[in-house]
Amino acid sequence: MATTRDIRRRIKSVKSTAQITKAMQLVAASKMKKAQDQALSGRHYAELMNKVLVNLQEQADDDSHALLEERGEGKELVILVSTDKGLCGGLNTNLLKAVFSEHPNASYVTVGSKGRQAVARMKGDLLADFHVTDPVDFAQVKTVSHFVREKFLEGEFSKVTVAFTNFVNTLSQVPCVETLLPVSPVTLGKAKGYEGVGAESDADAGEVPDAGYEFEPNASAVLDSIVPQYVDYQIYQMVLESRASEHSARMVAMKSATDNAEQLIKDLSLEYNKLRQAAITNELLEITTASLALE
Repeated sequence: MATTRDIRRRIKSVKSTAQITKAMQLVAASKMKKAQDQALSGRHYAELMNKVLVNLQEQADDDSHALLEERGEGKELVILVSTDKGLCGGLNTNLLKAVFSEHPNASYVTVGSKGRQAVARMKGDLLADFHVTDPVDFAQVKTVSHFVREKFLEGEFSKVTVAFTNFVNTLSQVPCVETLLPVSPVTLGKAKGYEGVGAESDADAGEVPDAGYEFEPNASAVLDSIVPQYVDYQIYQMVLESRASEHSARMVAMKSATDNAEQLIKDLSLEYNKLRQAAITNELLEITTASLALE
């Protein structure tokens, strides 16, 4: 049975833990707001790029760009966007389960140390690992995009997908695996899961703009310029979604840990008071018994 001294030590330990989790909760909440704003502000641009690219692809030749080329069966490259730190609930676990169950034989490019460590544990084919700072820098993401596009254009892979965590709201984050390359008209015209979430639905949402554009020098040349930019921004937006999901999940996890610690402190304090009261009662009984014995 625990003594009052043991309970006091445990209460002190839990209080120290609660202070740490509370501080981490506040830090995550501050970063979460910035990350959410950054992710939400980029969704409208991503949707517009989808619509414009559909329009361009319809007016260009079928073989106008190598990134649009369907290559059939072949090796697959997965860009795995995870977190650099833990303590964010089941965010990474859910994402890794979805990736390794659906793409067991793929090669990997990781963004985030947790993904790199998971691929190493699974003894997967890790081609490269990239570090992206917080807040997300577009120039750093372009490095990832350039590496992947070069691998695809060289013919090493027939398909490139991106595994990331889709930010829905502060309490909900969903693991997603989206096809990035080859870029197809169906994929370009289809609204991604991260587009329009939390926004009011418009009557013309999802409609492609009228194909009444004039291109100089031609649609194929414009497509050749815009498709790489589209790929760059798609990866950038997915990293933003993952970063917003990370800070949201960590804030919720740390809040839950803080609440549990506070409840545990209450329970331990109650147990401590009961033991202390019992000790006082025993002392009073001993004093009374001794007094009666002397009479």
